[in-house]
Amino acid sequence: MEEIGKFFSNKNSIDSISESENTQTSDYLEVIKAFARITYMSLYVIDYQKQNFEYVSDNPLFLCDHTPKEVETMGYAFYFRHVKKEDLDLLFKINEVGFEFYENLPVNERKLYTISYDFHLVNASKNTILINHKLTPLFLSSEGKMWKAMCIVSLSHNHASGNISIVKQGTDEIWNYDLKDSRWIKEEKVKLSEREAEILRLYAQGLTINEIADKIFVTGDTVKFHRRKLFDKMGVSNITEALSYATNYKLI
Repeated sequence: MEEIGKFFSNKNSIDSISESENTQTSDYLEVIKAFARITYMSLYVIDYQKQNFEYVSDNPLFLCDHTPKEVETMGYAFYFRHVKKEDLDLLFKINEVGFEFYENLPVNERKLYTISYDFHLVNASKNTILINHKLTPLFLSSEGKMWKAMCIVSLSHNHASGNISIVKQGTDEIWNYDLKDSRWIKEEKVKLSEREAEILRLYAQGLTINEIADKIFVTGDTVKFHRRKLFDKMGVSNITEALSYATNYKLI
């Protein structure tokens, strides 16, 4: 399928991999498989030289009722079968702007960056689900091009597709892509106060407002006040979205 090529930028075309480069990957899939066993999220590995999926976990969210082996065999044809047309066009756009951004990074820093975005998957029953997709490099070619990448799939806390962002490990910098103006906008991660982070962690443990209030020796109204500040900071409307946001951006 020729359109599959839209997922692979000419800027990141890899013709061959040397023997020394191949040594990077010795038994690395065993680590990926171990990670898949201990996370609820779906994950898979892309090989940009072979333009296929090298590994797909058996975590069900991403599979759309297929087996991991079936998804591996389909490769990028999977997206043409299970992504709505408008979101498929969005994925082509993300691929284009993502690699343009990546090409301008110092080679020695490229592994530190992760791109995140949301799109809809449609399963065999025609049910649609909005997922969050994160992609980060695993191995680079000798020229600094992305050779293999790991992708993590989880439920999105947003309400619509898009929400394209890039973060650099170890920094508070976030680049959000404005689809309307076709440009990256640099921002900083939301910063939580110690009390806000504490309240979020207690919510994550399943405590109610009154239980949290008793735990931290404040009133229920004070907990609600901090919760409202959290919602405003994150741009979310409920505690489930706030917890998802905080997890997504490693705030707690």
